[in-house]
Amino acid sequence: MRWSQLLFTQGFGTRRACDALVHAGLVRHAGRAIDDPGETIDPVEGLLFEVEGRAWPYHERALILMHKPPGYECSQRPGASPSVMTLLPGPLRLRGKGGVQAVGRLDVDTTGVLLLTDDGPLLHRLTSPKHHVPKVYEVTAKHPVSDEQIEQLRKGVVLDDDPAPVRAAAAERTGEQALRLTLTEGKYHQVKRMLAAVGNRCEALHRSAIGALVLHDELRPGQWRWVSDEEHARLTGRGADSSA
Repeated sequence: MRWSQLLFTQGFGTRRACDALVHAGLVRHAGRAIDDPGETIDPVEGLLFEVEGRAWPYHERALILMHKPPGYECSQRPGASPSVMTLLPGPLRLRGKGGVQAVGRLDVDTTGVLLLTDDGPLLHRLTSPKHHVPKVYEVTAKHPVSDEQIEQLRKGVVLDDDPAPVRAAAAERTGEQALRLTLTEGKYHQVKRMLAAVGNRCEALHRSAIGALVLHDELRPGQWRWVSDEEHARLTGRGADSSA
């Protein structure tokens, strides 16, 4: 693959802009500047190069994990609040046909694990209810959480728009007014509506895990990182110890 073509696939601008980056000597690989757009390179996954002094790994398809902060919408066309896309570097917003997309959405006031990808089949797999990818939520409730409420959430509650009961795959109290819920569905405002159905109210919501991906303390709100090959395999059920 020509270097300018590789840059184009990674979101570094139009083909003409990528040619210009190479011509200007702003692309480096293995310690040397690349100044011929026609020079070829084997685009192996994880190939490291630099553009304008910034290190960048080549990925045929992008999959990143973000610690979503409060006050951001997951839409590419947000309303009153800014989009999480503004927290990403330009290449991730420009690559492919429209950049990366959020894998499911978190409410503007909800924090925690958010996956973004430009891999259409993967996005479908992770959001389809048929695959039952577990999502773990840390919930702060308005009122004390009772054993009866936890049991109701495990057995199933009826939401106002669907007569079929919705069950938590797991539910446990983590404090007097706190609980941890694991869900394998993705209904609109599901956690908040389930809490309301058992006579409580969600005051704060944080998603701590999706499948095998757990949010650790080193990733601060608003920060993001690439998902590793090992994590990707476990997330999609191809790893030896996948929990998806």
